[in-house]
This record gives sequence, structure tokens and C-alpha cells, in this order.
Amino acid sequence: MGIPAIVTAGDRGGAKAVNGQNKVFLEVAGESLVARVVATLQRVPEVSEIWVVGDAARLRSVLDASALSDGLSKPLRLVEQFRDLYQNAWQTYRRSLPGAPADGRDPVGDDLDFAVLYVSADLPFATPHEISQFIQRSQQRGCDYAAGLVTEASMAGFAPAVAGDPGIEMACFNLREGRFRQSNLHYVKPGRLGNRHYIEDMYEHRHQRELGQILGLAWTLLVSETGGLGVLYYYGLMHVAGLADRRGWRRLADWIRRFIPTARIEKGCSGLLDTDFAFVVTDIGGCAVDIDNEHDYQIACQHFEQWYADQLRLGESRHPSLAAESRRRAGAAKGSGGSEAA
Repeated sequence: MGIPAIVTAGDRGGAKAVNGQNKVFLEVAGESLVARVVATLQRVPEVSEIWVVGDAARLRSVLDASALSDGLSKPLRLVEQFRDLYQNAWQTYRRSLPGAPADGRDPVGDDLDFAVLYVSADLPFATPHEISQFIQRSQQRGCDYAAGLVTEASMAGFAPAVAGDPGIEMACFNLREGRFRQSNLHYVKPGRLGNRHYIEDMYEHRHQRELGQILGLAWTLLVSETGGLGVLYYYGLMHVAGLADRRGWRRLADWIRRFIPTARIEKGCSGLLDTDFAFVVTDIGGCAVDIDNEHDYQIACQHFEQWYADQLRLGESRHPSLAAESRRRAGAAKGSGGSEAA
């Protein structure tokens, strides 16, 4: 049974502009980032329908003008953005519930186990193989909130071959089981989240490079009713290991991360969010590469054809059944779906 995908494409709250505009409308190889993500989701077998929340009028104009408009096979619905990421995610979920009116409804009964996939709209290298793998593994875990991680090895193709070469380097989480980069995929049963408001706090502090950002989230963890010193201890260890890793002190980072088991971080997040939280690791890295600044955008444009082809080859080699399904869907009769404003 398929699940709805909610694409967050707003420009309010903690959203970052790139080149002076909402980054989801930036074009890579002649197509906007948001249109690319929607087209990718059309080819994910587990996705039943697609909701995009943001500037609805501009989204409609851009999506209607894209090549996507000729090949929709799943319903595409647009939702006008709210004041921040949290409201965008929650209010769109309310509208996606079965039988919900145009302005949505709160979850009750069986709705509490209704799952959705949240996806960022600025992922030029996302493939249907990676998203499908993430959904399947999340469902196998049976948790209420699965946050995506990708392996350090899966990110190697985006990094500079040698120092000084063009490439995209992103900081990793240093955990006992290895180094991982957070992807932009979230499999969630929003009705099961007891402390949804903390998600916005974590999102706003997600880059965690400036002291003020680090202290801001640390304080939230410390004073929360479910956080406390235990969560703060592991949170601090992760940042010390991350700092050592970014400075090239790999042996020190390796020593520190021995004391940071993934299961303990999952337990802390479960307590903080008052839900059953888990990390789900995929071995294809495209969904971890988002566009957060002008440099990354320029590099993504320069290397798009090669890097995207590499991601497709990787996905098809590891998931041949999905590759066949994707080709079938891509060649299916066009015009069976449509877009509408919700």
C-alpha cells in the first residue's frame, strides 16, 4: 500500500535563500529543483500521491511549465505555505489524511498509524532507487519516525578527488558503527509524535557549526522534560567527534566515536520526541546532497550529468527490480494524473 510524499518547498521560517531566491526554483540542467524531486517521486513504487507545500502560485507556474506536466501518473497537489517548516509539515499531513476536507483534519483512531514521507525539494541527485530503499527499510523497522542516513562511502563520488578540486564536502555524524551523513528523507507517523515542536528546533540548528547554534539546541535538550544530562552528554560527544573529523584528526574522531552507539542516540531522540525513533541507513548517497549555498549550487550544475548518471547506475546495480519498475513507469501512458491546488 502506497504512502503520500510531502515535498517541503517553502521559503519561510528557517528556510535559506540561495542566489537571492527560494532555492527550490533554481534550475539544474534546465529544470527546477522542485520539478526534479516531484518527477523522481513519480517513479517510486511505494509513493501513492505527492503533495508540495510552498508558494502555491509560483509552484503551479513552474511545475506546469516543466516537462513533468506531460507525464504525471500519480496525483500532484499543491498547498499554500504556512509560517514555518513545522506548520508546513503538519498542516499538509492533516490534508493528506484519508477523507480529509480541503483544510485538513486532526488524526484520530487509525490515523495515528498513517505514515507519510517527507522530502526536501532541493535534491538534484535523488533517485527513485534510494527513496524506495529508504521507505522499505523504514517499514521493516516498524518505528514511528525514521530519519535517513547515508554511509560515508556513498558520498565519496561527490567529494573533491584531491584537495583543491571542485566537489561537495559535507560533515558527517561520527557514530560507533561508522560515519554517516543525514539524508533529507523522513518516514513519519506524525500522529504518533508526542513532542512535534522539537523538530523545528532541531531543524533550525541542523548545521551546528556556530557556537550560538550549538548552545541553543544544547539548552533545549538540557531543559526539556525528556532530555536532561544523558542526552546532552552524547550530544556533546558527537560534536567533539565532528569537530575533530572536520579538522582532519581522524584518529581522535575514531577514538571518540567508539563511545557513541547509534542505539543510544536513537533512544535519546525517542525520549525527546516522545515516539519510537530510529535511523535508517541507505547505501546510495544522492538524497544527502542538498543545495544550501551558492558554491554547492555551482558545483552541482557543473557536475550534474556525470554525478546523476553515477547515482542511477549505483541504484540500478543494487536494486534491479526497482530499475525495471522505474523504466516501466517512465514508459507508461502519459496524462493519467494531474495537478491541483489544495
